[in-house]
Amino acid sequence: MSEPMPRSWLDDGSNTGRERVANTVPYGLLLILAGVSVAFKHSAPGALLIDLVLCLVAAVWMLAMFTLRPDWRDRPMVMVVFVAGMVVITALLIVRGSWFGAFTPAGYYYSFRVLRWPWLVLGVGSIAVLAGSAQASGIDRSTVLGVATYVGVLLVNVGPMCGLAWLAWRAARRNDERNQTLQALSEANSRLTLSLAENAVLHQQLLDQAREAGVLDERQRMAREIHDTLAQGLTGIITQLQAAEHASADPNAWQRHITAATGLARESLTEARRSVHALRPEPLRTARLSEALTEVASRWSALHGITAQVTTTGSVLPLAPEAELALLRTAQEALANVAKHARASRVGVTLSYLEHEVALDVRDDGRGFDPDREDLMKLTDSAGSRGTDGMSGGFGLIAMRQRIEGLRGTLQVESEPGLGTAISACVPAGVGA
Repeated sequence: MSEPMPRSWLDDGSNTGRERVANTVPYGLLLILAGVSVAFKHSAPGALLIDLVLCLVAAVWMLAMFTLRPDWRDRPMVMVVFVAGMVVITALLIVRGSWFGAFTPAGYYYSFRVLRWPWLVLGVGSIAVLAGSAQASGIDRSTVLGVATYVGVLLVNVGPMCGLAWLAWRAARRNDERNQTLQALSEANSRLTLSLAENAVLHQQLLDQAREAGVLDERQRMAREIHDTLAQGLTGIITQLQAAEHASADPNAWQRHITAATGLARESLTEARRSVHALRPEPLRTARLSEALTEVASRWSALHGITAQVTTTGSVLPLAPEAELALLRTAQEALANVAKHARASRVGVTLSYLEHEVALDVRDDGRGFDPDREDLMKLTDSAGSRGTDGMSGGFGLIAMRQRIEGLRGTLQVESEPGLGTAISACVPAGVGA
């Protein structure tokens, strides 16, 4: 299969002025050689006319096949015919006069310029034979020495020029391979750019979905925070104020309820500020979980007059802040439900550090209920009804379950009529970090 010569061998196409000069040099060279022929053959008009006609044929051939038809230069077989015609015309000129051997550089130029492999080596070799024949025109080839000298001159011309043609072919192949590699890289870059654009769209979609999920999670978290802090605090304040209203005849009892309501208001304000600044619950800021539970139970017991005992078992395990917060809020919600519904006299809070998990149990000796006959949501947080505070609840158990199950934990509620209620929450140790 023929292969194209690189334009960069004689002309890279970037300098049209240089190409124009190279294309006009053969005409000037032919004109000079015609003048030499006139000088040598002016006494033989017939022979001179033949030389001049051959020079004219060469000029017309170059003009018609190459100079005026640049679109033909990329048609391999047309260029093979063109160079073959140049070889024939040059051979006739050299037969007419050895000085026409000086026209062979034009044949080299056209061969390297337009021929493809393997026609390149044939064209260059043919021109080299003509050049060597012109150079050896004065050698007597009737003797062995003369023939050997003639062959040596031909080899000196053919060998280097065919070697140069082979080097040019190798350079053309490397240039083609480099161009193919660059084209492949360009296509790969285009595909990569397209893939990056598609990935950017997908990434933006994932970001939007993550943002929506984050907004939903934050809404749920804020709902739990408000329920566990402000709602419970306000409920306690209303309860104490209502109790103070009923105890207006007893100044000591009235003052005790007012003081309790004031304390709850201060705690609610502190929790509200903490929520705004996204800080940990006040009991967990300076104490461990067991100490925070003791503090919460002590305040709750003093507020409601119900004994609450906190027990910690096992070796303390590292627990992420999210898990500590979930267990603390679960204990607060369970105690709030005991105060509103259980009519208990004692409450036990147990924090158990097991091998791979941490469990929180809140048990009371209150009236209990039958889970098969009563609405558990209603009993735990006045769901679907209005409590004594005039506000509808129903979020307590949901909040507890969301907090615990969000940490891959479990929440169980057990109760029987007259035997009290037990709420058990369990989370894996280290979860949420």
